Amino acid sequence: MRHFGHIAPEVRQRLFHQEPCEFTADSPARLLSAALGATLYSPATRPRLADDIVKQAGRGVVSMVLCLEDSIRDEDVAEGEENLVRQFTDLAERSVDLPLLFIRVRHPEQIPDLVRRLGPAARLLSGFVLPKFTEERGIPFLEALSTAESASGHRLFAMPVLESPELLYRETRVETLEGIARAVDKYRDRVLALRLGVTDFCSSYGLRRAPDMTAWDVQIVASVIADVVNMLGRADGTGFTVTGPVWEYFRVQERMFKPQLRRSPFLEGQAEELREALIEHAMDGLLREITLDQANGLLGKTCIHPSHVLPVHALSVVSHEEFSDAQDILRPERCGGGVLRSQYTNKMNEVKPHRAWAERTLLRAEVFGVANEDIGFVELLAAGISG
Repeated sequence: MRHFGHIAPEVRQRLFHQEPCEFTADSPARLLSAALGATLYSPATRPRLADDIVKQAGRGVVSMVLCLEDSIRDEDVAEGEENLVRQFTDLAERSVDLPLLFIRVRHPEQIPDLVRRLGPAARLLSGFVLPKFTEERGIPFLEALSTAESASGHRLFAMPVLESPELLYRETRVETLEGIARAVDKYRDRVLALRLGVTDFCSSYGLRRAPDMTAWDVQIVASVIADVVNMLGRADGTGFTVTGPVWEYFRVQERMFKPQLRRSPFLEGQAEELREALIEHAMDGLLREITLDQANGLLGKTCIHPSHVLPVHALSVVSHEEFSDAQDILRPERCGGGVLRSQYTNKMNEVKPHRAWAERTLLRAEVFGVANEDIGFVELLAAGISG
């Protein structure tokens, strides 16, 4: 699989200075954690789940979570488990490309039980999403994951969700974060990424952000995310990939990109249907939140609607200017430090302070690609929509 792999090769050549790399479920964890992108959630009870997965893969989705937790009713859990076994068995019989697939469970016992019930089809599973993760609640999940991995002989990753009230409340936050850090460090090789449950954070205070506001505008939520990145997202080798929170809205007024569309030379002569599709898929609040996620150290995003996927991926592509700066900073002859003017002659690059940024930028460039000099977000999004 690869990001933007669903668009024609000649279009990718026009868009990218460096195309996104190919990867598989067996690729190194460091690469996969950066490549998760827009992780699309789907209830595990969907009757045509296998078909849905194949369809979304054909539209550019590279990671999905099949949910047995909050997205379904308590009384539907058993049905959801049975449906997952049926749908995975169906997928195992098809010769199709699939995204990275994860199951969000409720209890540790579900992990080895589901792997056992999946049988040979468990090879399609990349891991499990662990809800309401703290040290006390999380260790049994991680132990169950290790047990299931040993029994199946198949590599399985964990993606803990940080969403508990103990993490939100100021008087317990630091202690809770320290416990989480101990737990995920102990199982570092199995933890692919940490996910943020912002909807649960808001619930604790009866809050819900409006479609024109981001998680970063809700100060009590922003403070938690900042502390999570501070303690668990460091670039010194101790940190993990932390993904952006879910965006809840998927229908907005058609006012988004009309000025940009008129200015875009890439779209000159394109069909009006493409313009309307681009407008329909565009969301001001979502785009601003993705930008703020990245500025604050998050990579990838939880998504609950397919229309969110392409904006996340398009905004994750490294610009030609970013790539140029990162390459300059990491040249072997720069290892002694110093300051240099960027090739774009609009900024100064400080070699030592900017080194960690440059390393992360080149990893993102590897999985999402580098845009050509004249290519921006609108062109990438339009190409993704038109397929």
